[in-house]
Amino acid sequence: MEIGRRITERYLASPHQNHGRPTPPRVINYAEVCAWYGALVFADRSHDDRLKTRLAERFEPLFREEKSLVPVPDHVDYTVFGAVPLELAIQTGEPRYLALGEWMAFKQWSEPFGRRPTAEAREFYRQGYTWQTRLWIDDMFMITAVQAQAWRATGNRVYIDRAAREMVLYLDRLQQPNGLFFHSPDAPFFWGRGNGWMAAGMSLLLRELPADNPDRPRILRGYRLMMASLLRHQGADGMWRELVDAPTAWPETSSSGMFAFAFITGVKAGWLDAATYGPAARKAWLQLTTYLDERADMREVCQGTNIYEPAKHGSDGRAYYLQRERLVGDMHGQAPMLWCAAALMP
Repeated sequence: MEIGRRITERYLASPHQNHGRPTPPRVINYAEVCAWYGALVFADRSHDDRLKTRLAERFEPLFREEKSLVPVPDHVDYTVFGAVPLELAIQTGEPRYLALGEWMAFKQWSEPFGRRPTAEAREFYRQGYTWQTRLWIDDMFMITAVQAQAWRATGNRVYIDRAAREMVLYLDRLQQPNGLFFHSPDAPFFWGRGNGWMAAGMSLLLRELPADNPDRPRILRGYRLMMASLLRHQGADGMWRELVDAPTAWPETSSSGMFAFAFITGVKAGWLDAATYGPAARKAWLQLTTYLDERADMREVCQGTNIYEPAKHGSDGRAYYLQRERLVGDMHGQAPMLWCAAALMP
């Protein structure tokens, strides 16, 4: 509980982040959304009403003088913002949070709009998928989080059922026989945080997905295959590497936190064998806490990373991932620690 409280306090004391840049962000970025959502869930699970109130107060300017910071939901990285007002709606019952969050979840599956839609996006829409589909593994948290939250807030199954169908598309296209996921079909590398987004996204989805959903067995099978692979690739120190299949690569904290969250969630839900995965989750969590500095900032966090493209990044794709900058205090690393802290609560 102390770890979660420290990181939440650090979040509340921090300005809105701009992916490590010193300038203010144009809109709230997805990494902060993930930390904000995690802090709200932690505050709720720990029954800390004062913390919940302060996290809600942080949102108030977004209805008024900071309204321009609310992202337009025309991209997965922007639409995930809806997870925060939806969590606030669940916790407070206030209609204004629900209206904003549900609108964003709706726009993710609406007819394509704005300047971003491509021919491929329109084809995905015609097939019943979100037009924001990119087939990057990152998407399977960004899409799942807001749709699962809309289901929790409204009880409307259309949200969770379409998220499950989308998850199957990504499983079929990106999961490899070893259980891990390529960053995209054209980026055949097992990037740590990308796989973390998928592990966390499947965990969130399965936690909320009704037992009679026809896609649930397929998703659970993909989840268990991935968890078995992650167990094999966990380092002796309890951590996972920047490239999951590169044992000599540097230990990366955001992916390790996401994998720990997936293990904790699976053990508590009964999807994973507690005797096997429980000790692995504990080992990961205890080691992760050693990367937390005196300011409650996580160290060794991979910077934001687009898919590898040879024309832009050179011929050595593995080097592209392994040479990513290591950040301190970036919300990509803060968020999964909050998810773990909340998941560990009774």
